[in-house]
Amino acid sequence: MSNTAAVEVIRKFWCLMSTNDFHSVAEVLAPEFVLEWPQSKERIRGAERFARMNQEYPAHGRWQFSINRLVGGVSEAVSDVTVTDGVQVARAISFFTVAEGKIARLVEFWPEPYAAPSNRAHLVEVME
Repeated sequence: MSNTAAVEVIRKFWCLMSTNDFHSVAEVLAPEFVLEWPQSKERIRGAERFARMNQEYPAHGRWQFSINRLVGGVSEAVSDVTVTDGVQVARAISFFTVAEGKIARLVEFWPEPYAAPSNRAHLVEVME
């Protein structure tokens, strides 16, 4: 097993997600797959519910996924991905646990952009 085995699985996950055939993602999900969203305190178990959740999410068009960063090792990986349907744009920070070549657990955070506080304006550069 390579030192980046989890990264390879996660790259395939995002490739499958990009097809918008969310049932195809089951190919890389373990039977015991669990997705957790700590911010909303939600948990989804299994590939079928994961696929249905993605299919049923309101969208203005096909979902596109752009990997900004992907790091990991043998059994864990983290991705920073921009997600858009052409109207909505969001960022997902995803922590994956991989076992036997399949994703067993995904803990995902969806950060919201916010205005920088003015009290530190003299210390920072504004990023575009």
